[in-house]
Amino acid sequence: MTFGIIVVSLLFMGLGMLVQFRLKSKFAEYGKVPVSSGLSGKEVAEKMLRDNGIYDVKVISVDGFLSDHYNPLNKTVNLSPDVYAGINVSAAAVAAHECGHAVQHAAAYSMLTLRSKLVPVVNISSQLSQWIIIIGLGFLGFGGGNPTVLLVGIILFAITTLFTIITLPVEFDASARALQWLDSSHMATGTEYDKAKDALKWAALTYVVAALASIAMLVQYILIYQGRSRD
Repeated sequence: MTFGIIVVSLLFMGLGMLVQFRLKSKFAEYGKVPVSSGLSGKEVAEKMLRDNGIYDVKVISVDGFLSDHYNPLNKTVNLSPDVYAGINVSAAAVAAHECGHAVQHAAAYSMLTLRSKLVPVVNISSQLSQWIIIIGLGFLGFGGGNPTVLLVGIILFAITTLFTIITLPVEFDASARALQWLDSSHMATGTEYDKAKDALKWAALTYVVAALASIAMLVQYILIYQGRSRD
C-alpha cells in the first residue's frame, strides 16, 4: 500500500506539472494578444469593481508570477506586475477573475465565507498532517503498533482535502462572474472572450488536479488505516 501512495503521488505530481506548464504557456500566448478596450489589468479590475458597486476594495501590484489573489481581510485585489500593467487578454482575464472573488465577498457568497473560516484551521492541519501520518506509518512499519497516531494524521489531512474541494466552486464561480462581466461590459469580445475563457479554464484545472490528488491520497491513507485496524 505504501508503494501505491508513491505511485499516486507521482501520478498527480506529473499531472499537476503538466497543467501548470499548459497554464503558463496559455498565459504567455494570450499575453501577446492585446485587448480592444486598451485597458490595463489594473484598469479592468477597477472598472469591474465599480460596475458591481464596490468602492472599498483597492487594486494593488504585488511581486511574483501568477501571484494574483484577492485578500478579503484587507479588501485588496493583488495583481502580479504582468497582470497589473498588462494590456492583453491574459491580464484582463486574471484581473477580472480576482475581482470575481471581491464580488463574491461583497455578496457574502456562502462557499467563500466557508473557505475563509477554514483558513486558520487548514494552516495548522496542512503543516501537521503529513508529519503525523509519516510518524503513524513508521509506528505501523516497526512492529505493527497502534494505528491511532495515523488516524489523527488522517483526520487532519481530511480537513485540507475538504478545503481543496470547497475551493472548486469558489474558483469556478469567480471565473463565471469574470466571464459574464467581460462579455456584458464588452471588455473582451469575439476571439478575445474565447481566449480569456480558455485561460481561466486552465487556471481552474490546477485546482481540480489538486483536489483529486488530495482525495486520492486521503483514500490511500484510510485504506491503510482500515487494513491495520483489522490486524
